[in-house]
Amino acid sequence: MFPAAQMFSIVILLSFLAVSANADFFQFDSISNVSTYYFNYIYCNIWEGDCQPHQDDATQQVPTGDIWPGFPQYYTGMLTAWYCSLGQCCDSGDCRITNNITGLERDLQMKLHGQHLAQSVVLKAIQGFIKNPESNKPLTLSFHGWSGTGKNFVARIVADNLYRDGIKSECVRLFIAPFHFAHERLVDVYKGQLREAIRDMVLRCPQTLFIFDEAEKLHPGLIDAIKPYMDHYDNVDGVSYRRAIFLFLSNIGGGAINEVALDFWHSGQNREDIGMEDLEHLLRAEAMEAEGGFAQSELMSGHLIDFFVPFLPLEYRHVKLCARDAYAARGLQPDEGTLDEVAKAMLYVPKEEKLFSAQGCKSIPQRINFFLP
Repeated sequence: MFPAAQMFSIVILLSFLAVSANADFFQFDSISNVSTYYFNYIYCNIWEGDCQPHQDDATQQVPTGDIWPGFPQYYTGMLTAWYCSLGQCCDSGDCRITNNITGLERDLQMKLHGQHLAQSVVLKAIQGFIKNPESNKPLTLSFHGWSGTGKNFVARIVADNLYRDGIKSECVRLFIAPFHFAHERLVDVYKGQLREAIRDMVLRCPQTLFIFDEAEKLHPGLIDAIKPYMDHYDNVDGVSYRRAIFLFLSNIGGGAINEVALDFWHSGQNREDIGMEDLEHLLRAEAMEAEGGFAQSELMSGHLIDFFVPFLPLEYRHVKLCARDAYAARGLQPDEGTLDEVAKAMLYVPKEEKLFSAQGCKSIPQRINFFLP
């Protein structure tokens, strides 16, 4: 925190800047934008005034560069240090966007278990997109697999590493099909709402992330309504969507993925030897033939999905790792015996082999409550 005397100096400095914006002895535009920005920040975030802090204009952009060369350096440094102490300072670009590819790679390797394909494909896709600001379309990924295998978990990891506020960022929007679009008779209303929500976010944030959970339950009309935003267009009605990322999460193809994994196990091959060439064509076929919005939408017929990402069924050893992480999240370090107890309490399929966890790791955080001392 800043001493009272310094805070008083800062307030006086801001007041002086506001007045001087109309005077004739400073760079009018620079001073005006800076003073207005800092006053807006105080009003919106400290005094909690009635404002719209995400307005897309110069007064809402973080001031950068040498905006007041004739002003005493002492006061410039004081104001900058105070502003950065509030957590609103960043080296470049939009402070809401972090694009931490190193963190993304680390989290996928350390926190995601049993999903070597998802780890590789998601990292390469995101990294390639971020490093190519001139991409000719938004990035569209489709996650497939059983419930509990990590689809939502990976979506959250992506959000956490690309945005300062993670899934809660104003640059991220999560849609859950049965919740947000529950009534088929209202599909026309939903179309307008969805288009408006996506357009509004893209206008407010230069890089956006849209997550559609249980995407197989989306009405085909809804997907087609936003299809132009995922296509190879410079802009749609004057707005460019090329820096948007769309993630579709569904259970489509889960059975086919499990069959391939089981075949590898029966033949004595390691699951880590399963490649994208073994699954991608199957997932594309499954998505085309499945009931629901995917198969009937132009998203599939227009080949707008960049990568079909398979999530393999989890084995006993992976469930133990999930249990270990769940305990660690509570600050606990269980022994191997406790982890075995948690893993054994899960249901495994097929009946003969009992190889794959039927629920993945989804219920582990709740399950460990029964094994706490």
